[in-house]
Amino acid sequence: MDVSENVTLEELKKKMAEFAKERDWDRFHSPRNLLLALVGEVGELSEIFQWKGEVPKGLPDWKEEEKVHLGEELSDVLLYLVRLSDICGVDLGKAALRKVELNAIKYPVKQCNGSSRKYNNTTSTTTNKDEEINNNLN
Repeated sequence: MDVSENVTLEELKKKMAEFAKERDWDRFHSPRNLLLALVGEVGELSEIFQWKGEVPKGLPDWKEEEKVHLGEELSDVLLYLVRLSDICGVDLGKAALRKVELNAIKYPVKQCNGSSRKYNNTTSTTTNKDEEINNNLN
C-alpha cells in the first residue's frame, strides 16, 4: 500500500487482521481487551492536549515533533477502533454514515445552526424528538 494514496477502512481492517495473525495475537483481541486498549490510547491522546488550553485549528503554534506525536496517537486510536469493529462484526464505514444521517435528524440545520445545545434542548415542531429519531431508524 502506497502511503500517498487514500486509505480505506477496509484496507486498515485487513492490515490490522494480518498484523495480529502474524504475531498470534488474535487470542488476545477480544472485544473487551480491544476496548480497554482503545480507552488507554484515548487517554494518551488526551494527555497531548491536557495543559494547552484551547488550541486553534491547524495547530499553528505546535512544533513539528508535537504534530508527529499527535498523528501517532490519533493513529493508535483509529487502529484499535477499526480492529474492535472488525472483531465485533460491525461495518464501521456504514455505521458511521448511518450515524451522520441520524445526527442530521437530531440536529436540523434550521434549529441548530450556530448552537452547541444538545438535540433534546432544541425547539422542534415534533413534540418528541426521540420518537422522531426512532421512527427514522426503520
